[in-house]
Amino acid sequence: MTTKRKTKIVMAQSHSEFLTDTGVDIKQYFKHKSALIDQWLDQLMPGEDDSPAIIHQAMRYSLFAGGKRLRPVLAIATGEIFGADQNELIPAACSLEMIHTYSLIHDDLPAMDNDDLRRGMPTCHVKFGEAMAILAGDALLTQAFVTLADYQTQKPEIKNRVISEIAHAAATTRALIGGQVLDIQFEGKPVTGPQLEEIHRAKTGALIRCAVRIGAIIGGADPAELDAVTIYGEKAGLAFQVADDLLDETATSAELGKTAGKDAASHKATYTSLYGIDGAKDMADRLCREAITAIAATGRQTSVLEEIARFIVERRS
Repeated sequence: MTTKRKTKIVMAQSHSEFLTDTGVDIKQYFKHKSALIDQWLDQLMPGEDDSPAIIHQAMRYSLFAGGKRLRPVLAIATGEIFGADQNELIPAACSLEMIHTYSLIHDDLPAMDNDDLRRGMPTCHVKFGEAMAILAGDALLTQAFVTLADYQTQKPEIKNRVISEIAHAAATTRALIGGQVLDIQFEGKPVTGPQLEEIHRAKTGALIRCAVRIGAIIGGADPAELDAVTIYGEKAGLAFQVADDLLDETATSAELGKTAGKDAASHKATYTSLYGIDGAKDMADRLCREAITAIAATGRQTSVLEEIARFIVERRS
């Protein structure tokens, strides 16, 4: 029989807790929200000793290996703008981290990117074997939808919209898996700017766009506000990928927590290979400005999302 772990979960603080005389302390914001997300993830996941233990150990190994928690933080930050119920917002946000982690486990497999290092630790298939890593990824994707199905709500129509948003973002049409397919198909081949954008609006951008959209939906944003949030998510998602490509060229493996220079060695289509380092930097900065302009159009208190857009292009890992 599974023993339910009981830990008191501290609820999210408001944006105002992180405002300083010079703006938002985004490092403290991420630190607090990441700790909150990890508490919830621990409660939402099976325990390491739950049978069959090996699969739960593999799932938790990758899920708790670190990382920025960018997608759930974006969902929470957006939901807070619109006054979302935390008990609905945070489980939905956590489901995104489960899906993101599953995608990383599968990305690292020998049949795909064949990487030995992720978040500064041996990849799941190196630690647990290829078969168990495949199953751990499958199980995390499934657990995400268990989480979405199980959380309590007074607004089932909103919950249905959230589940639909996340399912579509993880699927094949202009979504996560479709982007991975395109990335594989274009490996080692010449690529145009529009083709590269199509890959990464899907592979990287879909979950980031989804994160801010579900935060807004749970918070009851109106159609115009949701449109502004969506543009922010699309711009921020592309900016994240451009910044990732720059880091692959300029950062060390120790800084990245994964193998530096892997994309170039694998002849992957990247923004730096297409536009050069300076051109990619200019693009990342432009996308950041466009994201900030879009979210400011809501007329809400959007300083945290503005700082997250800046963080996306200024980070070193």
